[in-house]
Amino acid sequence: MKNLLIMAFFLGLTLQLSAGTGGNNAVIVEKTTASPMEKTSVNWQKMADGMSKALIKHFWGANFKGYENRYYFNYGSDLSNMTTNHYWPQAHAMDVMVDAYMRTGSKQYLNIYPLWWEGAPKFNFSGRAEDPWWNVFVDDMEWIALAQIRMFESTKDTKYLKKAKQMYDDWIWSTWGPEDEAPWFGGITWKTDVAKSKNACSNGPAALIAARLYNFYDAIGKTRGKSKQAYLNEAIKIYTWEKNNLFDRQTGAVYDSMNGEGKITKWTFSYNAGTFLGAAHELYKITGDKQYLADAVKVANFVIDHLSTNEGVLPDAVGGDGGLFHGIFFRYFVKLINEPALDGTNYNKFRNYITHCATVMAEQGVNGKTMLYSGRWRKAPADDEGVGLTSHLTGCMLMEAMCVLKQR
Repeated sequence: MKNLLIMAFFLGLTLQLSAGTGGNNAVIVEKTTASPMEKTSVNWQKMADGMSKALIKHFWGANFKGYENRYYFNYGSDLSNMTTNHYWPQAHAMDVMVDAYMRTGSKQYLNIYPLWWEGAPKFNFSGRAEDPWWNVFVDDMEWIALAQIRMFESTKDTKYLKKAKQMYDDWIWSTWGPEDEAPWFGGITWKTDVAKSKNACSNGPAALIAARLYNFYDAIGKTRGKSKQAYLNEAIKIYTWEKNNLFDRQTGAVYDSMNGEGKITKWTFSYNAGTFLGAAHELYKITGDKQYLADAVKVANFVIDHLSTNEGVLPDAVGGDGGLFHGIFFRYFVKLINEPALDGTNYNKFRNYITHCATVMAEQGVNGKTMLYSGRWRKAPADDEGVGLTSHLTGCMLMEAMCVLKQR
């Protein structure tokens, strides 16, 4: 993602964990979860419907006169920002379309699939002749591959899965390493033209892709190349590298990156926590190894206890790359909450927390007329206010998460 360093400065003031370990400088949060007795009258299905439809109405380029062939989600609502220099939000917009389709079965969401399949590579600012889906940012390709896997999951159309597999094999796993060179000893590269920069945002999603390709391997049918077991081995290898290098086992923090000199940058962001716990949970489901589940729980508790300093919710995130960070966390967090093996204490804490976040957003942050969310938890955008795609996607993802949240 192009604006990582800019967003790091913007978000680092509120999301940065002290470089010291052991939690010596941890922030004390007055309220991190909703009371177990907190009740809400919010209709989550209605909220999710309204916000997903608003995503199409206000961001889908082909909706606007003169842009009928723009099969692409605009970076700003109602033509306020039409730049194509931000590739990775496209994946998350399609993730929301998949969420909405799987929840409702409505063809208004399914009909977007083939159009986006045509438009996303067409508007990719750095595609290659041999592969228009390629991007200089490895993590951007990873988000796209994850969305493609979910498009397959919701339709059983193997063209989506095959494309994700090809992207992973050719462009993502190929950036692993060098395994025999200190101090990296592996790791998936963040950006193809930045030598040996190994980031959480490129390793967590890569582990998720490899694990999901292992899960769906048999659906592809006979194919040349790696064995099914190879994908699981790679998922474990990537996850283990991230755990050994970017995970604070004492606090549960997931650090941002290891740079070209081997230095760890200790910024902490919600999306990195989300993909790390998501990969841990995926590997737990595959292997049954409880250490993966314990890792996921530790990370989730870190986000709640140390990052949710905004009266019990995460910091505001208005537009830019950072607008998407919280939504990615909620996508994988709700899967952890729904895990049957999660103990009762953490289940109650996690359920109350996500319910509190969603209630604050629904009651204060979403414009009831436009159904748009701008990234401010407690201030809805004005009727005529331009809203960033990334922030609205976070709102959509949280509402969709509430629709699949299971009650015990």
